[in-house]
Amino acid sequence: MTKFYFVRHGQTEWNLERRFQGGNGDSELLPSSYDDMIKVGEYLKDVSFAHVFASPLRRARITAKNILRTMKYRGHASLRSNIAEVGLGQWEGELVANVKQKYATAYYNYRENLDEFEGQEFDGEGYTKAEKRFVRFIKNLAEKYPDDNILIISHGMALSFGINGLLQTPRMAIRERGGLSNTSTTILSTEDGQTFKVVDWNNTSYLNKAQNDTTTI
Repeated sequence: MTKFYFVRHGQTEWNLERRFQGGNGDSELLPSSYDDMIKVGEYLKDVSFAHVFASPLRRARITAKNILRTMKYRGHASLRSNIAEVGLGQWEGELVANVKQKYATAYYNYRENLDEFEGQEFDGEGYTKAEKRFVRFIKNLAEKYPDDNILIISHGMALSFGINGLLQTPRMAIRERGGLSNTSTTILSTEDGQTFKVVDWNNTSYLNKAQNDTTTI
């Protein structure tokens, strides 16, 4: 059985300001996020990982670096664009409130009708492309590491779309399941590399603090 530990990067300035970041936007991590990264590392330090993969975007790279330092991890670690954040085109850096007003139909689809969220209206990547690249990558890892633990450090939207694809549930199950908080840990397991089960969802118990509502960005 393969277990995947999915961690969302630390909270950033744009997360706090409720701005979309996407695959090209990148804002500074909050000072408090560095403490949270240490807490993730402490939480995961007793897990033996065969490999660690992180998104190449700066906020994810720094999160991974601090988690691994705390874990005193000495194994293999790699950056992979397959798990980078969803490209959001003209939404990147925009306040959620402004996007809701300027791109009313696309934002409605993002919140209420993900079957139609494909990014054409704002030069974005969309659900289908993002989900496929993420799922393909994870399934390849499951085949390569059939009896190991794998740590993935990625992003809120990429994780939500990708994990939903792995679970093979309707797109709007994302809204029913709920989002992923910054520096949360979600665990999925698979025995055949095709069927995945949720072991733990959006675990933030080790952070010992209330979570800001940035899970939709």
